Amino acid sequence: MSDATPILHMLSPQKHMSPFDVNMAADAGYKVIVPYINVTLEEVTALTQDAIFSRPPNFGVRTGLFIGGKDAILALDMMDAAQKALVPPFGLSTFADPAGSFTTAAAMVACVERVLRTKFNRGWKGLRVAVFGATGVVGFASSIIAALEGAQVTLVAHRGVDRVIRSAEVSKQRFGVDLIAKSGETEEAKQAIISDAEVIFAAAAAGVRVISAENKAKANNLLVVADVNAVPPPGVDGMELFMDGAPLPGCNALGVGPLAIGDIKYKTESGLFKRMIASDKPVHFDFRAAFELARTLTA
Repeated sequence: MSDATPILHMLSPQKHMSPFDVNMAADAGYKVIVPYINVTLEEVTALTQDAIFSRPPNFGVRTGLFIGGKDAILALDMMDAAQKALVPPFGLSTFADPAGSFTTAAAMVACVERVLRTKFNRGWKGLRVAVFGATGVVGFASSIIAALEGAQVTLVAHRGVDRVIRSAEVSKQRFGVDLIAKSGETEEAKQAIISDAEVIFAAAAAGVRVISAENKAKANNLLVVADVNAVPPPGVDGMELFMDGAPLPGCNALGVGPLAIGDIKYKTESGLFKRMIASDKPVHFDFRAAFELARTLTA
């Protein structure tokens, strides 16, 4: 491993780089951290090549490029552009985690997987999963992770089904997964989806309740519900912050709360930064790498 100073270049297409991610990178061991804001996709190539050509090739393993923002597809496109800009033997490592969504989604799926395994002796294959907040960055990533593991995933629309249809199409094009898009805009339609689901990912906006007490009471197939929303009211009625497989009041399902998920998310993001620094060759991390690490943390 090179003894060069670990440097992290942090790109954001927005006007701020997340302080959360800056702190995580510093605590993981990066000594020089430089944020770049309002970065466009077209600018990634030049920034990447500036970063690699200014250091000897063997220093590339201690040079990182982090991609933030709040757009999952744009973050993946920027990561792809950075990798295509590399000119061997010059290289660097890349890590995309827009709005912390990839590590959060990975943590949520891993936490639910642990409950399914330990409480029900079940895996993902064939499991019926409903995703609320499916067009958000956490919902997008968690739906693909679960589908890649063999789950039958339904994206639930609450404000126009066209958006989730488009999300399903993008997921098929980029990752080869088949996602089901359904409207949950009426109470009857939403209840039908909830009643059929065995697992629910609640990844809607903070402070928005998507699963009511009545919804839960009629969900006879439900095994596990996960909620990433730590801002009151919870996204799922009766969900407590630290639930980690405890009974969810008012139904037969078990709950996984936002701070149980958050603990694994924190360890996953920190762990990926540390892997970037420690690796003896350039590495590239998106939500799939995040899930690989998260499931080892919950094993």
